[in-house]
Amino acid sequence: MAKGIIYLMATVVSGLIKIGKTGNEQFENRMRFLESNGYANITGLKRVFAIEVDEYDDKEKLIHDIFSKSRISNTELFALDIEIAKSLLASLDGRQIYPKDKTKKEVFEESTEEIKLKTNTGFIPDGEYFLSRNIKGFGKVSGKAIVKDGVFTLLKGSICGDTGNGFIPSIRKNAKIDNNILQEDIVCSNPSSAGWVVIGKSNNGWVEWKDMKGNSIEIYRDKP
Repeated sequence: MAKGIIYLMATVVSGLIKIGKTGNEQFENRMRFLESNGYANITGLKRVFAIEVDEYDDKEKLIHDIFSKSRISNTELFALDIEIAKSLLASLDGRQIYPKDKTKKEVFEESTEEIKLKTNTGFIPDGEYFLSRNIKGFGKVSGKAIVKDGVFTLLKGSICGDTGNGFIPSIRKNAKIDNNILQEDIVCSNPSSAGWVVIGKSNNGWVEWKDMKGNSIEIYRDKP
């Protein structure tokens, strides 16, 4: 059985990823080439995950077939949430090549947590919303958000808590926070994502966020 590497790369275009394959000996050179030169007129490629598997030709074809509806014609690019692709690759039997600072189990669990966070949606009417909570060992966090045309935006100036050493979702990792103060507005997929930025840990945003009357916004959930 031929062994080889199936890899996943992010691109400069949000929501556009590359899934490809390469031989074991060529992996580092292939990554450096793609990261330096791009692929199919898309630049900013960055390695995200790679795994060595048996019958890698067949497995890459299977993955491409699974995501065929998201595939950009005649390329190895897919208009797909990178966490969905990563969780599938991390579930394959094989030896993880990249990243080297996390186990395959950790990669899979973090990806599934990201997916859960992104899909935790529901109806919220337009208006202003607030989050206030005392965090042990930190003090008070305070968030302000607005919803307009169904888009939940966490506002700059929100006071954000510290994170622990465990899983931290990408929305919090990428947030620009200086001295625990959010420096720019962030569009969030749902209240729990916004809660992660403010609180610094897992939360139920539908309970944490309140409306102008002090009601938890769970009263609006799935109520069009």
